[in-house]
Amino acid sequence: MSHIAVERNRRRQMNEHLKILRSLTPCFYIKRGDQASIIGGVVEFIKELHQVEQSLEAKKRRKSLSPSPVPSPRLPETPLFLNNNNLNSFKEVGACCNSPVADVEARISGTNVILRTVSRRIPGQIVRIITVLERLSFEILHLNISSMEDTVLYSFVVKIGLECQLSVEELALEVQQSFRSESTAFIKEMEN
Repeated sequence: MSHIAVERNRRRQMNEHLKILRSLTPCFYIKRGDQASIIGGVVEFIKELHQVEQSLEAKKRRKSLSPSPVPSPRLPETPLFLNNNNLNSFKEVGACCNSPVADVEARISGTNVILRTVSRRIPGQIVRIITVLERLSFEILHLNISSMEDTVLYSFVVKIGLECQLSVEELALEVQQSFRSESTAFIKEMEN
C-alpha cells in the first residue's frame, strides 16, 4: 500500500510541476498538452532564452572592452530620425515595413525607438533581431514577447546609439530583412 501512495504522490507532484512549466512557457512552444510536448516546448524555450542571454552577455563584454564614446552634442528637441519639417515641434515619427512573413513597425518616442514585429513563430528570430539592433548601435532597454497560437509579437524599446545614422524607415527595413530567409521559405511553402 505504501508503494501505491508514494507513486500517487510522485505523479501528483509531477503534474503540478508540469502545470507550472506550462504556465511559464509561451503557448506557441507547446504544441500539445501531453507531458513530452510540454517538456520539449520548455526545453526549446530555455534554449532560445540562453541564446538571448549569450547575445546580451557578448554585447556587455564588447561594451566593457571598448573605450567609452565621447557624447556628441545633440539638442534634445532634435532627436535622431526627425526630418527638417519636425525640428520645431516634436511629433512621433514612425514607419512600417510589411511582408507576407512579418509586419515591422518602428516609432520614435523621445530619445527611444519602439520597435514591434508581428510574425508567425520562427525559431531563433529574436536572436536575429537583437543582432541587427546591436549591429546598428541600438541599446535594448526592454523586450516583451506576446504570443497567441502560432503568432508572436516582439516589442522592443531601444535607446538610440550615438553612432546611429539611420532613419526610422531604414531601421524598419533592416529588421524586416532579418526575416528574409524565412520569407523565401514561407513563399515557397505557400506556392506548394
